[in-house]
Amino acid sequence: MGVTYVKEVISPEELFERYPLPEAHKKLKAEKDKEIAKVFTGESDKFLVIVGPCSADNEDAVCDYTSRLAKVQEKVNDKIIIIPRIYTNKPRTTGEGYKGIVHQPDPEKAPDLHEGLIAMRKMHLRSIAETHLFSADEMLYPENWPYLSDILSYVAVGARSVEDQQHRLTISGIDIPCGMKNPTSGTLSIMLNSCIAAQGSHTFMYRGWEVKSDGNPLAHTILRGAVNKHDQSLPNYHYEDLVLLNEMYHKLDLKNPACIIDANHANSNKCYYEQPRIVSEVLHSRSVSKDIEKLVKGVMIESYIEPGNQKIGEGVYGKSITDPCLGWDETERLIYEIADRI
Repeated sequence: MGVTYVKEVISPEELFERYPLPEAHKKLKAEKDKEIAKVFTGESDKFLVIVGPCSADNEDAVCDYTSRLAKVQEKVNDKIIIIPRIYTNKPRTTGEGYKGIVHQPDPEKAPDLHEGLIAMRKMHLRSIAETHLFSADEMLYPENWPYLSDILSYVAVGARSVEDQQHRLTISGIDIPCGMKNPTSGTLSIMLNSCIAAQGSHTFMYRGWEVKSDGNPLAHTILRGAVNKHDQSLPNYHYEDLVLLNEMYHKLDLKNPACIIDANHANSNKCYYEQPRIVSEVLHSRSVSKDIEKLVKGVMIESYIEPGNQKIGEGVYGKSITDPCLGWDETERLIYEIADRI
């Protein structure tokens, strides 16, 4: 066979039993989930800021970072809901490189998925305990969802996964907001089709079971820019892009039309320092159009303690080992600027 079975990993049930979410935190999460859901249904005019490292590679640094976010959240609570990015799976275009803490709990050591699943859950639980903020993670692997189903308040499906049937159907069985990114081609209809699929009810096979989903009315779009056939980045956060997406939304029978703008990736041409400028333009577009204000519910920002990125092994605390990120000082200033303009 072309696959070697190395070892059986821990089951979601065993992981929950060993590392449970405390009852007090379950109640806090239920309250936070309701608050976030109201943004997508239009019952709340708060603005979402989904912000954090490209990849959550180090528990101490990530929890330090989210603790800083918690202090900022207290000051902007009347206008902004901060959702920390704790991304534990990292998609790799070529399959090479660091794939996230689930694969490598220690980036300098060999992969260990059993220990990685434990490290992933422990990091999320520690962040919740220290901040009372509930995080976002990327659904790189649909099979991973049961390991975090009681912890996350937001899920994103990436540009390379959004056309995949299993991702779409799995999202249809989740009861928190899930953002479907436009594919790398930028085709908006593909992104919207994924929302149609995710909002519908389906019968499908999942983790060895025949299951039936209820449909997720909080599935929505994320604009992250595109790449053309010449490998050139094409941003799609401009006013005209948002007008077009709004028009396309209203031709479809979709619940809760909503969009999050990813300020990095192809929108910034991976120039992380452009993110504040991009967010500023998005806020301006919202200020001049009620339709866009209603459509755009928040922004997604890649940020860590130190700006830029580093190679694995350099050992700079709180600096990304994958894509470059905005530093803390710029991030804090940006969140306050957003609050001033909402």
